[in-house]
Amino acid sequence: MTRLENFSKGIIKENPVLVLVLGTCPTLATSTNVMSALGMGIAATVVLLCSNIVISALRKVIPDKVRIPCFIVLIAGFVTMVQMLVKAFAPALDLSLGIYLPLIVVNCIILGRAEMFAQKNSVIDSAIDGLGMGAGFTLTLVLMGTIREVFGSGTFFGMPIPVLADNNVSILTMAPGGFFVFGLLIALVNKLSGDKPKKKFGCAGCPSAAICGQNKGGEAAVND
Repeated sequence: MTRLENFSKGIIKENPVLVLVLGTCPTLATSTNVMSALGMGIAATVVLLCSNIVISALRKVIPDKVRIPCFIVLIAGFVTMVQMLVKAFAPALDLSLGIYLPLIVVNCIILGRAEMFAQKNSVIDSAIDGLGMGAGFTLTLVLMGTIREVFGSGTFFGMPIPVLADNNVSILTMAPGGFFVFGLLIALVNKLSGDKPKKKFGCAGCPSAAICGQNKGGEAAVND
């Protein structure tokens, strides 16, 4: 896999939200408008990038038996720094994200990439992987936030849109609307990814195939 493929896989092929179905809770909760969706995406990307780099750099030092607790401690440190920066420089965004900002610590996307990629690859490749997965997460959040805000609130980045402002579908800003948009995007990504090969089923892989064949033979003999 080239580094370009390593980066681009997080956009469509291995999109953490729409393909791997990770981080669903913050995705649905923070995608009610574009601003909060973009803020959550950037914050998660920064944490993902930093944690991937550090975990990859320390992969030969961290004992295998305690790697998960070590990963969580490192991730929690970066989340704390990001949260403090957001509180200091973007208090409105901090208020909008609420509890979901510190909950980045337990985001399955970040811990999953640390476990599946960063601890097995070089620092540069891990950084590219973090950026790609973060970009895929951010784009998904922004796309969902755009659809839900434009059609659900009739605004874009808080600015009213003519016609839609007075004819919005408010259910899109609620939980059912979030699941509806989420399902549509998953279906769209599956369509763009192409049809997956169907598994062929037969008797060859069945451990009872021989017995089943004998029974059929016996039944045939009795019938005769």
